[in-house]
Amino acid sequence: MSSIEVFYSYSHKDEALRDELNKHLALLKRQGVIRDWHDRRIAAGTEWSGQIDEHLNLAGVILLMVSADFIASDYCWDVEVKRAMERHEVGEAVVIPVILRAVDWHSAPFGKLQALPKDAKPVTSWPVQDEAFTDIAKGIRRAVEQLVSP
Repeated sequence: MSSIEVFYSYSHKDEALRDELNKHLALLKRQGVIRDWHDRRIAAGTEWSGQIDEHLNLAGVILLMVSADFIASDYCWDVEVKRAMERHEVGEAVVIPVILRAVDWHSAPFGKLQALPKDAKPVTSWPVQDEAFTDIAKGIRRAVEQLVSP
């Protein structure tokens, strides 16, 4: 089984939460189930929008890291959410909203999709955030397993 690329679409204001999720996905990466990508991996001197487009178009799983800052970001909304939903609609990628912080998101284009963590409870609302990130990691594992099983 070849690994599935996971793309993080997030606001830079949520970078610390993205880093935490990244740690919780370490086992999936070590097992070769996924390889992940986010814009902080862009090398200096590289044309950043082209790199983002390339990885957004290659990813089998796109994580929308939802918060007020994410929804307020023109780039996240106009470029990444738009392309993610286009790929989702034609079955090219699985789009998973990951609810980081409380925000009104249910009427967004991705509002009809099953979100993580459990019951779409924002990560920051969990008494123990490690439990939220563990729930998200398990949900991503299930999504990837469904992608690769015939």
